Amino acid sequence: MTKILLDNDFTQVTSIKLSQSSGTECFEGLSISHAHCQAQISLHGGQVLSFKPTGHKDVLWLSEQAYYQSGKAIRGGIPLCWPWFGANDKQTEKIKAASHGFARQLPWEIASVEADEQGVTLVLVLAGENQHPLWPNAYKLTQTLFFGKSLKQSLAMSNLSQEDAQYSAALHSYFTVSNPNNVSLDALTGVSYSDKLTGNSSIQQQAVSCVGEIDREYHSNEKMTLVDSQWQRKIDIVSRNCQQWVLWNPGAELANTMADIHPQGEQEYVCLEAANTSWQALPAGKTVIISQEISVTNF
Repeated sequence: MTKILLDNDFTQVTSIKLSQSSGTECFEGLSISHAHCQAQISLHGGQVLSFKPTGHKDVLWLSEQAYYQSGKAIRGGIPLCWPWFGANDKQTEKIKAASHGFARQLPWEIASVEADEQGVTLVLVLAGENQHPLWPNAYKLTQTLFFGKSLKQSLAMSNLSQEDAQYSAALHSYFTVSNPNNVSLDALTGVSYSDKLTGNSSIQQQAVSCVGEIDREYHSNEKMTLVDSQWQRKIDIVSRNCQQWVLWNPGAELANTMADIHPQGEQEYVCLEAANTSWQALPAGKTVIISQEISVTNF
């Protein structure tokens, strides 16, 4: 049953159900309709699934075969990787840790919904303690999302315990594109990177290729512009307090083994993730904030 959370002259925010056509489980979500954009959010994972500024195609990609099941992440949109990114190097044979942490697999709560002529501001909260043996600290995550002509996303990470902690994280954005062949990321040229597939590190000497299997951490916090020559649009991404950009695509061979990517889905997106891929300090009683702003223009 849908429920209208906010309704005025320029916006409507409605609760929705998210589920697979073949599944019985469903997640709570929100649908936003504003003069400047449309958007969808899943409360499972506190995850933005769609952001479509007025007059543009959707900025984000979402798999047609994404899982909407407890204990699984949703494939697409902007999953939150926290409190660790990738594999946790502290895990042991006895204590295992799922890739990318637990924030993207837990239900978040709505703290507030506000709107004006400029856009909709949504605040989501996730809090807990002893969530995982490798990250037992009491914590509170506050995600603030603004949907207007641009998408602004911030993640405030509060360590509520008396013990210092460390985190690594990523705002794992799946950007929808006409095809990775048509995408250029000139701002990465000349940037040093670490290649997760080969284990090598180097400097990007030539134009970046987004085609095929790629998994690189680029050591830069500069503004990125993703240019799609076929759709004749560019997506600008500005991050704050993030030290890397992660460029990822599974390529066809790996994607064919991933049940939550629809056929040839890997040819429809490029992941460019604002990230801190190595451990960062999160002192006891303190809050650290990372953020990004995403905007799109046609040319």
